[in-house]
Amino acid sequence: MISGNIQAQGVSADVIASLTDVQKYNRAIHVMAMLLVGFGFLMVFVRNYGRSALTATFLLVSISIPLYYFFSDFGIFGEKGSEIDKLILAEFGAASLLIAAGAVLGRLKMQQYLIMGLLFIPFYMFNEWIMLDGGLGLVNHGQFVDTGGSIVIHAFGAIFGLGVAISMTTKNEYDAAIEADATSDRFSLLGSMVLWVFWPSFCAALVLPEEVVMTGINVILALSGATIATVFASIRLRGKIDAADIANASLAGGVAIGSVCNTATPTEAIIIGVAAGAISTFGFAIVQSRLQKGLKIVDTCGVSNLHGIPGIFGGLVALIIVSGINYSAQLTGIGLTIAIAVIAGLISGKILQLFGHPKQPYVDTEEFEVED
Repeated sequence: MISGNIQAQGVSADVIASLTDVQKYNRAIHVMAMLLVGFGFLMVFVRNYGRSALTATFLLVSISIPLYYFFSDFGIFGEKGSEIDKLILAEFGAASLLIAAGAVLGRLKMQQYLIMGLLFIPFYMFNEWIMLDGGLGLVNHGQFVDTGGSIVIHAFGAIFGLGVAISMTTKNEYDAAIEADATSDRFSLLGSMVLWVFWPSFCAALVLPEEVVMTGINVILALSGATIATVFASIRLRGKIDAADIANASLAGGVAIGSVCNTATPTEAIIIGVAAGAISTFGFAIVQSRLQKGLKIVDTCGVSNLHGIPGIFGGLVALIIVSGINYSAQLTGIGLTIAIAVIAGLISGKILQLFGHPKQPYVDTEEFEVED
């Protein structure tokens, strides 16, 4: 309707396309701020690993985006559209990689983060191709609902990371304490706030122009609901507010609303956010320790609680929210994504294990010049 009105006023389709690309570019820069500043500072909560966490973030983004472009330019895993669409999709892949790396943060050598990126992106693009482009005919093209990547980006990255952790976690790493302090918590909260601010652009990056505003509003409402729920749930479950809950679970609304960010009503968005925040906080406070004990792993950043469970929740919510949804395609897509992520993570972890382990986890001193 908007583009039709503009064309009626004598503006060509090429001009409209160019203006739309510029708007997408602006959102792409917002996503880049999320990747480097948001994710980067969110992961500096580990007290003695801040330099390494930020450097690893740089490396993971710098390897994943060119690699995504490389595969796209050769037509591997389908056609990715215009150049700006390709950039945004590459950023989505980088975000999923950062999520995966969060599960093993502090337990890889710096070159292993690069190797992890080289392994992750082909697996990620393979799953994306199946879910969104109808690859192999397993999920009918256009039938899987996941506009903002609750499943394809968040759940895939988290489950892949857990698979790597299962393959790689040593007894020394399992027993080592992950220390935080007031300064590292404050920087982590800063990263969370940056992610919070730009999350609407992340979800709206590739939606139709007429859907951008409503998508952004839905994401803000979901994040608001999650933040409020996190505060109350943290007090209820822990007795006091925990900084890690606020830095992480407050973002769960953005994760969960992703699948339906352009179709939910504002009321539905708030409800999804509240539920996701409560679920995520419960995960950090109760589930994480039991999961780690059961699997004998360490999930450094708790990606299962922020991205894994809320991501799957978001994909399932689409079954209720989206009118005319193909239930079979949605459930098949969720199940296949989980299976591919687990297998890919386990394989990647075995390969990464060949390159050894840091002598001491969660410290900068092994690879950085650090003052005494």
